[in-house]
Amino acid sequence: MDTSILQRLLTEATAIARRAGQAVREIAADVGEVLDKADGSPLTRADRASHEMIVSGLGRLVPAFPILSEEGDLDSFDAGSRRVYWCVDPLDGTKEFIRGLSDYTVNIALVDCGEPTLGVVDVPAAEVTYYAARGLGAFKVAPGARPVPIRPSRCEQPASAVVSRSHLSAETERFLERVGIASTVRRGSSVKICAVAEGSADIYPRFGPTCLWDTAAGAAVAREAGCAVVDLSGEALSYDPDAGLKHAGFLVVPAHLDMGRWL
Repeated sequence: MDTSILQRLLTEATAIARRAGQAVREIAADVGEVLDKADGSPLTRADRASHEMIVSGLGRLVPAFPILSEEGDLDSFDAGSRRVYWCVDPLDGTKEFIRGLSDYTVNIALVDCGEPTLGVVDVPAAEVTYYAARGLGAFKVAPGARPVPIRPSRCEQPASAVVSRSHLSAETERFLERVGIASTVRRGSSVKICAVAEGSADIYPRFGPTCLWDTAAGAAVAREAGCAVVDLSGEALSYDPDAGLKHAGFLVVPAHLDMGRWL
């Protein structure tokens, strides 16, 4: 995709994600009714409000691309014909949101031929946004500040890890012990991916299923920052929906590290 188009889409997607994040933040004070979806995950009016705002915003962009959203009509998304598509999680970390915690996010990614080439991760509670596009750099912007480039740790041996607050498995704990991790922080949502991308953690292992929309935006940010986002065999994580909407597990690490010795 032409760089000028990618830059424009990144600017527009960032603005959409931040508006959706503001809407979610305003609802956080009064979450309201919590419903259970078919898969057992929770659904709030913030999920729906964010979804509607994002779909409406992305739908007005040119060029137009189909939208795969966690809260959309997944059955109507024809995976085989979608070379380029938007991949959206309107509210990642709904469990944390319901509990009044701060690490929930709004995720928007543009996927091209199975690769997330643009990503925006908005952290509404902190009013912080991470964004990146292929060849254009990865950045973090905080309230009242200018965007700053981000990059991962230059460690030769990972010492700190960020792990899932809700899905910390015994397999993850064994992996951390095998690598020799000295410090572990438990968090929710795609902020874990961004923590590695900005160097505040050395590694993020996930041994358990996630959906494409959970990680696509974070993966775009992390890869552009200088990270590898790989499956549990060490291959680059694919976002081709024709291969299914779930990943079995993944690692986010600084790209210079050889993870083969631990996998």
